[in-house]
Amino acid sequence: MTTPRENGELAETTSAGRTEAGANGARDALGALRAEVSKAVVGQEAVVTGLVIALLCRGHVLLEGVPGVAKTLLVKTLAAALSLDFKRVQFTPDLMPGDITGSLIYDAKTAEFEFRRGPVFTNLLLADEINRTPPKTQAALLEAMEERQVSVDGAPHGLPDPFIVAATQNPIEYEGTYQLPEAQLDRFLLKLTVSLPPRDQEIMVLERHALGFDPRDLSHIKPVATVDDLAAGRAAVSQVHVGPEVLGYIVDIARATRHSPSLQLGVSPRGATALLAGARAWAWLSGRAYVTPDDVKALARPSMRHRIQLRPEAELEGATADGLIDAILASVPVPR
Repeated sequence: MTTPRENGELAETTSAGRTEAGANGARDALGALRAEVSKAVVGQEAVVTGLVIALLCRGHVLLEGVPGVAKTLLVKTLAAALSLDFKRVQFTPDLMPGDITGSLIYDAKTAEFEFRRGPVFTNLLLADEINRTPPKTQAALLEAMEERQVSVDGAPHGLPDPFIVAATQNPIEYEGTYQLPEAQLDRFLLKLTVSLPPRDQEIMVLERHALGFDPRDLSHIKPVATVDDLAAGRAAVSQVHVGPEVLGYIVDIARATRHSPSLQLGVSPRGATALLAGARAWAWLSGRAYVTPDDVKALARPSMRHRIQLRPEAELEGATADGLIDAILASVPVPR
């Protein structure tokens, strides 16, 4: 006969087992996203992983790549595979803040103003070519990214959960663009580079189009994960252990960027927090309940490349953000 204490311990063990099983199921479901997205987009597995990490961390992502590398298709396909509500906004110089957040519309029947929600009220917002819109409109999006709400006529309106912004920008076109301010860049958890595919993958792209692939038709993409899987994943990520030596390692990396002679702006404490969050999510996706220095290294580039500013003389010498981050990682002692 079991005692009340034994019954309580048994119930606690059973609950922990269910939680672990739910977390493992969520990891498997989120891991299946790569295969599902690959039905529409060839390659780019690292970018898909980065977007999943952002969803697990409630963060936003900046996607940078030349035109034609399937940035928009990638985000649309991910939303379909996750059963998330998706909206796309094409950012242009004449885009107004109300075009994103929504605005008050006068209703002649009731003789009152009614708030009509804008496209920002969604789970996954694709801000296409975000650097083509003026600062005023960028600032309207900033509140949504940081506060998870929009304010219209002084009244706050909460956004759904999950909510992330996946913004794209072209790295080579500068005419007619507005550089994103540091305050907004710092709100992006990750900056992911969508690169040109290698020759064999580009041949696969052409083969698919020759067989009639239509990027506008995503009916063949099946939902392989849900909002519940994301919630279970977030809960599991929050339990991933981070040792004091790893915390110190992250701080040392951030401080090294602030003292680098090649940088005029280093990583802020918010950036260090973003690196920590990304490393925890990556560790969990890798099947571990603890963070290693290698996890930190894996997320260093996407977490910091948009948060640092090179000095003009360093740029003239051919230095790059990723190259300087690699140099800093090589200079900071790794805990054992």
